[in-house]
Amino acid sequence: MNERWIPFDVADADVNPFAQWRRWYEEGSREVRDPEAIAVSTANLQGRISSRMVLLRTADEQGFVWFTNYNSHKGHDLTENPRAAILWYCEPLGRQVRIEGRVTRVSDAESDEYFNSRPRGHQIGAHASHQSEPLATRQELEDRVRSLESEFDGRDIHRPAHWGGFRLVPEHFEFWQHRKDRLHDRVLYDLVDGAWSLARYAP
Repeated sequence: MNERWIPFDVADADVNPFAQWRRWYEEGSREVRDPEAIAVSTANLQGRISSRMVLLRTADEQGFVWFTNYNSHKGHDLTENPRAAILWYCEPLGRQVRIEGRVTRVSDAESDEYFNSRPRGHQIGAHASHQSEPLATRQELEDRVRSLESEFDGRDIHRPAHWGGFRLVPEHFEFWQHRKDRLHDRVLYDLVDGAWSLARYAP
């Protein structure tokens, strides 16, 4: 792995953090099985932090988007405290990217478009799962699925109102490159008065 740890300096970084993200993501996509897997961390008003893996579905200058049940644990956290952090990791290249910012819900039209593109089983699952609520048995969930399959038999499945997308709008990026002897390269971007600044930080 050492021969693939490519030095990373401020001089190597694009002035636009979104362009730098695309570069690393495209390179990482050739190395890992699920490059869209990201960890999302949220916190409630009491400061209790939770992290989980989700799938990144859109990443552009408008923000980073994933989809979920709005009534889930993360959904409740983001209703109370609409800020989050994303972590993306590419082990073969020794890289990780941290992204922090405010979170908003995407439009109903965006959520509808993505929901309609999902496999039918996933659509049924979005209706069947009362995410993050207690479930007595697996059978209870499977019974809901069968009931919904019958209910929607022969017709399109609409997006449930409790399901949709969140968009993190970045205010901070950190690009981290593994280096020998733990002397890693860290380049940080911060949004200040509408413009991005970048600087090297100690490992």
